[in-house]
Amino acid sequence: MKLLRTNSKNKDFITLTEKLDTYLAVTDGNEHDFYNQFNSIQNLKYVIIIYQDNIPVGCGALKVLNSTSMEIKRMYVSPKVRKKGVATTILKELETWTKELKFKSCVLETGCRQTEAVALYKKCNYKITPNYEQYIGMKNSLCFIKEL
Repeated sequence: MKLLRTNSKNKDFITLTEKLDTYLAVTDGNEHDFYNQFNSIQNLKYVIIIYQDNIPVGCGALKVLNSTSMEIKRMYVSPKVRKKGVATTILKELETWTKELKFKSCVLETGCRQTEAVALYKKCNYKITPNYEQYIGMKNSLCFIKEL
């Protein structure tokens, strides 16, 4: 596997996030339009892509949330390589990048219906935290934090 640090203008990242959006349109159901408005990839400066045999199979990104926290966005792994450590590799690299940028924590939001994502974050020592910002009051949202 090869890991690439890039930005949101990368064509492989755009393709992977289109696949993610297709998946989320199903799992989010009626709430998809609400969540989708917060998932623009324009201007994301910190993007990770994982390649297997030169094929992009996973991605994740960081967005500045505040002076101490980066928000993890757009995590996706192709179904054919799930449960092989790709998501954990992406997450660990995002955490490393966050520390390099001198931020203290990573936060994220995922849907309660995305059970694989919830299990990943718990396995990687993310702690459930009260919903933040636009996710306050959203019953399908589950927010996490990890102090680095």
